[in-house]
Amino acid sequence: MGLGRKWAFRSDRLGRCAALCCFILVMVASMPSVPMEIVSRVPRVLILYPYDERIAATTAAGEAVRKRLLDATQGKIDLFSEFLDLSRFPESAHVDRMARYLSAKYADRRPDVVVALGEQSARFIVANRKQLAENATIIHAGFSSSTAEKIDLPSDVIGAFTEFDILKTAEMARGLQPEARYLFVIGGSSEFDRWWLATARADLAAFSKDYETTYLEDLTIDEFTKRAAEFPRDSIVLALTIFKDSAGRNFIPREAIRQISRTASAPIYGPYPTYIDYGVVGGNVVTFESLGMTVADLALDALAGKPISNVESPQTYIADARQLQRWGLPEKNLPPGTVQMFREPTFWEQYWFAVVAALAVITTQGIVITGLLIERRRRRKAEFESRRRLLEVVHLNQSATAGALSASIAHELNQPLGAIRSNAEAAAIILRSERPDLKLIEQILIDIQDDDQRAGDIISRMRGLLKKRSEIDWQEFDLNEVTTRAILILRGEAERKGVIVSSNRASRELPVRADKIHVQQVILNLATNAMDAMLEMVATERRLVLETTLTKESEVELSISDTGRGIPDEQLACVFEPFYTTKPTGTGLGLSIARAIVETYGGKIWAHNRPEGGAVFRVVLPLARSG
Repeated sequence: MGLGRKWAFRSDRLGRCAALCCFILVMVASMPSVPMEIVSRVPRVLILYPYDERIAATTAAGEAVRKRLLDATQGKIDLFSEFLDLSRFPESAHVDRMARYLSAKYADRRPDVVVALGEQSARFIVANRKQLAENATIIHAGFSSSTAEKIDLPSDVIGAFTEFDILKTAEMARGLQPEARYLFVIGGSSEFDRWWLATARADLAAFSKDYETTYLEDLTIDEFTKRAAEFPRDSIVLALTIFKDSAGRNFIPREAIRQISRTASAPIYGPYPTYIDYGVVGGNVVTFESLGMTVADLALDALAGKPISNVESPQTYIADARQLQRWGLPEKNLPPGTVQMFREPTFWEQYWFAVVAALAVITTQGIVITGLLIERRRRRKAEFESRRRLLEVVHLNQSATAGALSASIAHELNQPLGAIRSNAEAAAIILRSERPDLKLIEQILIDIQDDDQRAGDIISRMRGLLKKRSEIDWQEFDLNEVTTRAILILRGEAERKGVIVSSNRASRELPVRADKIHVQQVILNLATNAMDAMLEMVATERRLVLETTLTKESEVELSISDTGRGIPDEQLACVFEPFYTTKPTGTGLGLSIARAIVETYGGKIWAHNRPEGGAVFRVVLPLARSG
């Protein structure tokens, strides 16, 4: 049993070792085989072009191959190119000479990979593979899988198939020209051209049933251009290739197509991207750049020893925007995903950022302007409301002033009324005499008129003081005149309080632009306050002085000084504050209203004490005009 367990244990270990060795062998066997001859040197790739360098299709594909290989290997690769020119020289003698030449040329630099662009190149390398590149990997490109079957390529010759689907190009044309009734298919006279025509006939068999179809072949280039000029406008024209015309002239196909398109009276479509910019509207194509990239990737995999297999190059729709515009073909009818060449960007596409920025700026400006207008409207409304309330307060203050002065005004009014009565009674007595003194009566009547005028002036001043207005009555007036009228109103009150009122007028006119009644109200407020401040003084020392002057700053100044006890220094700063008063029955609004009035007209007001005693209130207003 023990021997058996040891044997079983050893057998198990041996089995595991054997399995591990097999796994390693399998992994080694499955690893890509890197050609031994390129391990220690730079790999070589030979690109065979079937035509000369003027054929844009193969040239573009070959350049894409070169660029991709150089980029992927960081330049560590040897690239060779050969133009076989088999279209212009298809004779077997030329092919044999070319094979011998290339075999000798690359005798010491056999390529590791041969890229054969086009059917002719593939045929050439397959036929001459042994002498030119016996151990190389052959990669072809530029023709379809059906062509590959036709030419019976060996199974180890791998390629990127290019399916030029002429039916998809035809369907694209039908989408753009749904009203078309005629179909023309153009092809040349070379072997490839004829093959293309035969392939198109088969592919378009069902499609062409919807149209009156004509295949234009075996024509000279002049006949092609002449027939093209006669195409009905509702025709679809499919251009294949014209390597050679019926006269044996060789062409680069796109150059031949360009000649035809110049005279064509209907849109032309083609399956090659190189036809774009040569008068063709567009088609379903394989771009030669994408074909080159696909082939290069196959070559890189082959050089790395990776297994490669046939692939198919991607197809796409392309269109020439200028031809769409030329023929009036609607862009919206293009197949989805169509790449438009030479398309001018729209104004929005070109300047969308600037347009958005401009709209943003304009919108911001609009919002700011709207905000400012709203704010301005609110401010005007607030100013109007403030002015209205000021007028109301001023009117109330005027009424209060009139009430405070009513006793003196009534006393003053009694004087002319009493004089009128006395004069009237005197006149009556004189008239009752035997010989009335008419001159004396005339003088009495004149005195009555003067007293009536004086009474009327007093009433007029009262009416002005009590008049209520909804708006400021802006007017230009002389400050001296308003001061004089204020003194007349105050005269009765001053006499009643035993105050001597005097004034010092400026020697010149002092024009001020404001509401005359408001300025007068300021003077009355300041003067009545001054007279109240002197009540504690002996009657002989009660003096009120109103003085007007023009300052050095060309402003109008009114000062009202009294001989009272003055204002305590700590209260000078707050005498204009609302509801501040030192009077037992005062409201504390008179001076604050006076300040509001003065500031409304751009002036300022302040108070200070006189060194000799008493206080001075000064009002400064802008001069309305110099003179």
